Amino acid sequence: AGVADGVGGWRAYGINPGEFSLNLMRTCERLVRLGCFAPTNPSDLLAKSYYELLYHKKRILGSSTACVVVLNRENSRLYTANIGDSGFMVVRNGRVIHKSEEQQHYFNTPFQLSLPPPGYQADVLSDQPDSAITDNFPVEDGDVILVATDGVFDNLPQNLLINELLKVQGERCASRLQTVANSIAWMARNLSFDETFISPFAESAFANGINTIGGKPDDITVLLATVAI
Repeated sequence: AGVADGVGGWRAYGINPGEFSLNLMRTCERLVRLGCFAPTNPSDLLAKSYYELLYHKKRILGSSTACVVVLNRENSRLYTANIGDSGFMVVRNGRVIHKSEEQQHYFNTPFQLSLPPPGYQADVLSDQPDSAITDNFPVEDGDVILVATDGVFDNLPQNLLINELLKVQGERCASRLQTVANSIAWMARNLSFDETFISPFAESAFANGINTIGGKPDDITVLLATVAI
């Protein structure tokens, strides 16, 4: 599973910020379907996808954060790669057993894979795929895996996320998983527009000396799965 979140600042240059992130994930998906990846090395999958876009004859411009997780059933381990502030969370019986780390150059400026227009390379933050934080750890049957963009983590306190993920512990029914994924997305969206809410983003801003309140309107993507071993 994987998510990518295009950097919205590219709109000012007439570039659709969603195009690069969408193509990054589509390329990852195609490489997986072709078997051109190692299930123990999702950062290599991200790198192959990025370099394919980099050398494409029609370059797709933009920047994106990305998070990819791969379940290896042979050894019941989850392998993860995360660059920027999208991320994952694994919950077992109402307890977070693993959560990704954010990578930020400074407040609200995440690490990002970038393909800037010619002449803008020096002005654009661009991190290499090998900057991704990688991890691997054992998982158990029934564990709940959430992969999401920062629009989820910036607006939903962890206790609210855990309460939702508890509802699908060990769930095998795709439609029930979809219902909870929809619920998480709607909660994040509603809170993002709540101007009185002390969101995780507002708490982080305050910790960085920025006095703000409310949620953070942003792109929101939610992927939800349970481990079946």
